[in-house]
Amino acid sequence: MENNIHSKKIWKVSTLETSTINDGLAVEEPLEIQVSFGQPQARTKKSISITMRTPGDDPELALGFLYTEGIIKKPNDVQNVLIPESLLPGMVNNVIQIDLSPDCIPDIDRLERHFYTSSSCGVCGKSSIESLKTVRMPVLKKDYPVFKREFIFELPNILRKHQDVFDQTGGLHASAIFDKDGTLLLLKEDVGRHNALDKIAGSGLKKGLLPFDQYILLVSGRASFELVQKAAMIGVPVMAAVGAPSSLAVELAEETGITLIGFLRDKRFNVYSNPGRIEMGNINHAKP
Repeated sequence: MENNIHSKKIWKVSTLETSTINDGLAVEEPLEIQVSFGQPQARTKKSISITMRTPGDDPELALGFLYTEGIIKKPNDVQNVLIPESLLPGMVNNVIQIDLSPDCIPDIDRLERHFYTSSSCGVCGKSSIESLKTVRMPVLKKDYPVFKREFIFELPNILRKHQDVFDQTGGLHASAIFDKDGTLLLLKEDVGRHNALDKIAGSGLKKGLLPFDQYILLVSGRASFELVQKAAMIGVPVMAAVGAPSSLAVELAEETGITLIGFLRDKRFNVYSNPGRIEMGNINHAKP
């Protein structure tokens, strides 16, 4: 991941002194995602998204984006993944093309929503939960494993131990998938919290691990509406966030059956929806 760290001379100011040091910055570059679809003799190519991301795992990012947006539904929907040669030698390649199989015909109206996704975006054009009705949402099973609270307490520490670029820059979000025994299965970092989760989705799709219906998802920042939507698309039963959830994220978690955890840090957390999957011990109920 060294190529994703840019060294920059900065001035460090405090009440005692001002000094110059070399600081590590997380690299941020745009990625244009294109899709090609149709019969061999009449293929159509469209650009469907430009997202600001940390270079690396671009195929996983593109595949995960298409999956969580409901454009593809299974690995066989993808015929090929192309990364066109850079126009200038030494430049980061910022275009990726996904060739869909002839029998995968995407919704043209959805593809024609040319939208720009910033690295810190939230809803990205979705104004309410009703807008998700056109997207295939998995139905969560009822027989999910129950996760122990002691195990959940340790997840942020495990995540940080494996965040190589974050430790050097402090500028990346992360998403990670754990099994019920605390084994880290997948970890992806990116300047965009939604990109990190799309990389998880794309990696799971490539490895045949979807849906993640026996695992827990941890995200390093807050729990936004869009992240809960992506978690539902990959079948995650429990989603934990280090930060706070939004009201719309909680509403969507309740509707899709996800157990949503927020403020997971310092051996404590809040459960905002569907608490039955968490072993919480004795509960002191608040007085009316």
